[in-house]
Amino acid sequence: MRVADFVADYLHRQGVSCVYEVIGGMITRLVDAIHQQGQIRLISVHHEQAAAFAADAMGRLTGIPGVAMGTSGPGATNLLTGIGSCYFDSVPAIFITGQVNQNEQKGNRPTRQLGFQETDIVAIAKPITKAAWQINDPDQVPHLFQQAFQLATSGRPGPVLLDIPMDVQGSEINTTQPGTSAVEQLSAVSEEVFNDVLRALSVAERPLILVGGGVRSAGAIPLLRQLVDVVQVPVVNSLIAIDALPYRHPLRVGLIGTYGNRWVNLAVGRSDLILVLGSRLDIRQTGAAVSAFKAGRVVYHVDIDEGEINNRLQGCKPIVAHLRPFLTCLVKAASMRQWQDRTDWISEIQGLREKWPDTHEVQVPGINPNALMHELSRISKPAAVFVVDVGNHQMWAAQSLELNDHQRFITSGGMGAMGFALPAAMGASLAIGMPVVMIAGDGGMQINIQELQTIAHHRLPIKIVVLNNHSLGMVRQFQQSYFQERYPATCWGYSAPDFSKVAGAYRIESLSVSDNRSLPAALEKMWIKPQEPFLLQIYIDVSANAYPKIAFGHPMTEMEPFAKPLEMECT
Repeated sequence: MRVADFVADYLHRQGVSCVYEVIGGMITRLVDAIHQQGQIRLISVHHEQAAAFAADAMGRLTGIPGVAMGTSGPGATNLLTGIGSCYFDSVPAIFITGQVNQNEQKGNRPTRQLGFQETDIVAIAKPITKAAWQINDPDQVPHLFQQAFQLATSGRPGPVLLDIPMDVQGSEINTTQPGTSAVEQLSAVSEEVFNDVLRALSVAERPLILVGGGVRSAGAIPLLRQLVDVVQVPVVNSLIAIDALPYRHPLRVGLIGTYGNRWVNLAVGRSDLILVLGSRLDIRQTGAAVSAFKAGRVVYHVDIDEGEINNRLQGCKPIVAHLRPFLTCLVKAASMRQWQDRTDWISEIQGLREKWPDTHEVQVPGINPNALMHELSRISKPAAVFVVDVGNHQMWAAQSLELNDHQRFITSGGMGAMGFALPAAMGASLAIGMPVVMIAGDGGMQINIQELQTIAHHRLPIKIVVLNNHSLGMVRQFQQSYFQERYPATCWGYSAPDFSKVAGAYRIESLSVSDNRSLPAALEKMWIKPQEPFLLQIYIDVSANAYPKIAFGHPMTEMEPFAKPLEMECT
């Protein structure tokens, strides 16, 4: 069996249903092998970054590593932003790059390059992968592919890169399949630790559970929901964990952090205990005043990655554990206890929510972006996934989308990559075969706009919602705060097209709307044909800011526009 044929067969046996690629000379053997095998769909996109983001979404939704391929040189380097996105957001993925023949590689020669497009992608990718290998021995291919899939999915998930020279792809190897992967050894947590956590939760008057993306990565969302129903502790979530609890769950509080719902940050400020599950507690969650986040409360921090605990936030009670077995044991132990009534604490939080509704934070002419998210949610019940790009619209979506029990929310968190949503929506749609809502701003939409052709070619049921404020709104808001309202590159010198007309060029039905009176009918029209793509352009006033926002340097309870930053933000 040739190496290329082995790769095609092995990917299929691991449950990979799609491979995203841009064809290039050094992956033609691999593409041809996958084509001839016929069990995996080749999705030919129009930029390798899009292939990487599509694979990212596939890994998030299925738990099976998403797979993207690129040729040597620019094909490989174009994958890097998507690789980094998978690494920072703990997404299982396999990236396969073609490399020039071994006799065309520079080796130790004192030259920059020998073969055409020769690039040391392994060295470049190592800091943002769990592993990156160039395979020069054909007989190592079965073992390294097995190891790659095991690494990508075990522990804290993440991407693995395999760089395969063209001559190796064509080499013959033994067809013996690799053995079964070793079972991952998970660190044990003592009964004393479980009892300590439960005892603290039971005596706390105003406890909260903070859920991060690690709960979803661990496949532990059902266990989290069981725990919450048993202990009756309200839940706040990070950006990546918007879908941890359905919107209507009585114990769901909302988004924490820099752009968190005001009532959520105020509730955190009043809490006396926080159980943190799978969250990094980065600056976007705690704010810059880290000591204020910890003051007056006990924090238990549970994470599989020991390096994330007591990192920025000191003085936490550390619990290094895989969240699935940890929550399994915690739910079992919690079910054997009696839990106090939390009605007063839950009512207090609800009172904060009623005092500070999300739809009153932004006062602008025309369409209110937070109100829009509520309306979009109500009309988009057929959607299985909401895929959101990066910018102010991302924050409005995180603050106000109403997700049902079966609906997922995905976005680029740690990397924060504009241009993520369109290709990720393709990956999501192909992963689950159901309609997807994609939300982007005019800036992010233009970064991977070429993938409208991929959507049109496959007639993917993606409802593309573009919030067009003719600016790069999040940075424009930054300039408003710190640069005396000078707007180079965000408003001045920046422009956006009429996306409705662009959609027409790709044979995608579209509509534009700019006022509240026309909005309901436009949203209805988007869903007349649920299985067809549709682009809805919604004009938002350029002055619309993402509020509330922690006033930099203040505790998280002090938020703009009422509080003002003490200094310029550093992130």
